[in-house]
Amino acid sequence: MATYTPMIQQYLKIKAEYQDAFLFFRLGDFYEMFFTDAVNASQELEITLTSREGGSEERIPMCGVPHHSAPTYIEQLITKGHKVAICEQVEDPKQAKGVVRREVVQLITPGTVMEGKGLTEKENNYIASITYFGANFGLALSDLTTGENLVTSVSGFDEVINEIYSVGAKEVVVEDSFLEEWKKKLIDRCNVTFSIENSTTLPQEFLKTTDELSEEKLISTFARLINYLQRTQKRSLNHLQRVQVYYLNESMKIDLYSKRNLELTETIRSKGKKGSLLWLLDETKTAMGGRLLKQWIDRPLVHQEKIDDRLNMVELFLQHFFEREDLRELLKEVYDLERLAGRVAFGNVNARDLIQLKKSLQQIPLIKELLQSLEDTSFGVNLDPCEDILGTLDTALFANPPLSIKEGNLIKDGYHPQLDNYRDASRNGKTWIAQLEQQERQRTGIKSLKIGYNRIFGYYIEVTRANLHLLQEGLYERKQTLSNAERFITPELKEKETLILEAEEKIVELEYQLFVELRDTIKSDIPRLQALAKLISELDVLQCFATVSEKRHYSRPTFTQTGELFLKNGRHPVVEKVLDSQEYVPNDCYMATERNMLLITGPNMSGKSTYMRQVALISILAQIGCYVPASEATLPIFDQIFTRIGAADDLISGQSTFMVEMLEAKNAIVNATNQSLILFDEIGRGTSTYDGMALAQAIIEYIHEHIGAKTLFSTHYHELTVLEKQLSALKNIHVRAIEENGKVVFLHKIEEGPADKSYGIHVAELAELPLQLILRAKEILTDLEKEDKLVNTNSSEINDVSEHYSDSQLSLFHDAPKREKQSIPKKEQNVLDLLKKINLLEMTPLDAMNELYHLQKKLK
Repeated sequence: MATYTPMIQQYLKIKAEYQDAFLFFRLGDFYEMFFTDAVNASQELEITLTSREGGSEERIPMCGVPHHSAPTYIEQLITKGHKVAICEQVEDPKQAKGVVRREVVQLITPGTVMEGKGLTEKENNYIASITYFGANFGLALSDLTTGENLVTSVSGFDEVINEIYSVGAKEVVVEDSFLEEWKKKLIDRCNVTFSIENSTTLPQEFLKTTDELSEEKLISTFARLINYLQRTQKRSLNHLQRVQVYYLNESMKIDLYSKRNLELTETIRSKGKKGSLLWLLDETKTAMGGRLLKQWIDRPLVHQEKIDDRLNMVELFLQHFFEREDLRELLKEVYDLERLAGRVAFGNVNARDLIQLKKSLQQIPLIKELLQSLEDTSFGVNLDPCEDILGTLDTALFANPPLSIKEGNLIKDGYHPQLDNYRDASRNGKTWIAQLEQQERQRTGIKSLKIGYNRIFGYYIEVTRANLHLLQEGLYERKQTLSNAERFITPELKEKETLILEAEEKIVELEYQLFVELRDTIKSDIPRLQALAKLISELDVLQCFATVSEKRHYSRPTFTQTGELFLKNGRHPVVEKVLDSQEYVPNDCYMATERNMLLITGPNMSGKSTYMRQVALISILAQIGCYVPASEATLPIFDQIFTRIGAADDLISGQSTFMVEMLEAKNAIVNATNQSLILFDEIGRGTSTYDGMALAQAIIEYIHEHIGAKTLFSTHYHELTVLEKQLSALKNIHVRAIEENGKVVFLHKIEEGPADKSYGIHVAELAELPLQLILRAKEILTDLEKEDKLVNTNSSEINDVSEHYSDSQLSLFHDAPKREKQSIPKKEQNVLDLLKKINLLEMTPLDAMNELYHLQKKLK
């Protein structure tokens, strides 16, 4: 470091403290970056990489951005998961001895962004901290933009991942000994940025935020997060609310796979909101309401009393259409009170933000009056109009202030006596100058004479060259010569100039001072604004439920303690909306103690998966307090929902489709209770027929005998339908399809009993596979149906076949017990040998069918 110039040495010293961040180093009107920061930033931001002398033999890589456009570049880096340390000059260069002193004034990270396009108005921007306590984990969450703080205790790391994924946290704060294996899992699943903080001692000024916490572990978990925020943000965090403890068992548990499969907040294919349940429901009018709606979808309630409270408000809004429409119009005028309060505390609020706050508060008395007209007691009484805050803002600020808070024109006349005096001096001075201009025109006879102003010379009298001969010699003092005019001054003009400029300078200074005082006054009322925001956002979500329910003809669900589930004319809410004008085929669903498992058969594309999903989505809608897409709905309250739907390799963790399938099945089987809902779609299809069938049957039996959860199990293994005779709580249902003129017609209607056939070749025909292939497939199918079945519809024979097959396959484990192989006829053994040599992955479907036909002929 000794070979570098003092400025570069200063840079390196500061950079050493922020190794994991881009250091934006202020030099004049630019933020500069050096060394590897410069190389990396030039690539990430697509800006020119240059170099400069720095005292060493080699030139130092360098790139920079203008300070006024820095927010755009910072946002690009943050969006890509990077951190940016802002290093400013903290002393006047004119007074500095040697290198100007510089310090990092803020570290901007994905979890601490307070403004810009990186924030989505209807989504929280959480930063999380994780602390490992040996037996469990502490998890703390904070949204700096709203001041919301949450903390919980989590038993296993999979649940930690699930919570981080659920809330969409973009940054996670951990201690430096946090396991690399855990970091990798979180990065793979949740794409988070990691930060280090080892201190878990709560700062004195934040004791009030944890006064409702009794567990020391939870306090230390939150302390880690608050220490990190305080260290990196270096500004007021007064808007942070009291920490709320939440417990995972107080809401319906839905793991990240099930949230993905059910497309609750984003779709599987596009990862976007459109096509999700959130997209269907979002009729909110405020950003706060949109964020709360997502939270409610992520955490459905499990306490009936709380669910009924929400449903009662939805019913109230449904009964009062005109009042609800008036409320929606009023809510349109309410800005984001939570984030406005956060900006006030953070010190980056401007006058236009406070005007938004004023306009929002003007709606509250009207909303309160409207609610009281509905005889509502839960919201109307508790709404605080904040009349004193509104009065202060209305008295203080102009209706259309400028964006900058350092250019004046913010504060109204009459708000502050001294400001009025300065303004009077400025206005009178300008009036005097206007009068002087008229007076001098008459005095000299020069009608084009004018009095102007610029920042270099101040006020001046300008006369064009053509009129100079009309000017009396010595009347004015010459100040500046231009190509076509001369500029002059007089002692009287300079005296007035001093008065005006001093007044204007003092006006700007005093207005800024008054604005800061106003901001601090509002800051003391932040808890009131946050409480108001909470009520307004709840109102917004509830009116949204009523609006959607009326528009889409939903009905109020009822809940039963007996475990009965009955849906009459149930519909998949999202599919129904997407179909729009087309008719959606509704279906009933009945499940009870003696009918806990439904085995669903039927052809592909017939609607089995849609039927399964709609049962889950209806249950979730009911438990968040919304009406549901059914003409009648009686439901149990589910504690958890598990799904295994769809087939996709998990490329990130290097797992095959079948392994993903088994892991998701295991998650349900290990964690489900008799109060849970399980959706299993085509379990076992990722392996051979016998393997898959054996696993499917074993899973069904295990759930039936050991768990007792309500289960919807769709399958193409028609052989499994005989289980209805063995398992008392399992019933067969199927999606009806009919054949007309050799073509399959899907009726999308659920009926009792098993399906009569699979219609697989008909589906292939709909997909327009070559005609020759289709005809050959039908020929092969006819031959197969004439053969004796390898597996009878007798359940014991299913077991015999699975057992026989399991004996013939290689064991994964050396110590697996060996069983005596059954003798196989030579002809069949020859066919088996040929079968083993076939490389299916290199064959077309047509080649595979032909090969199968030849092998079958050898067996005859």
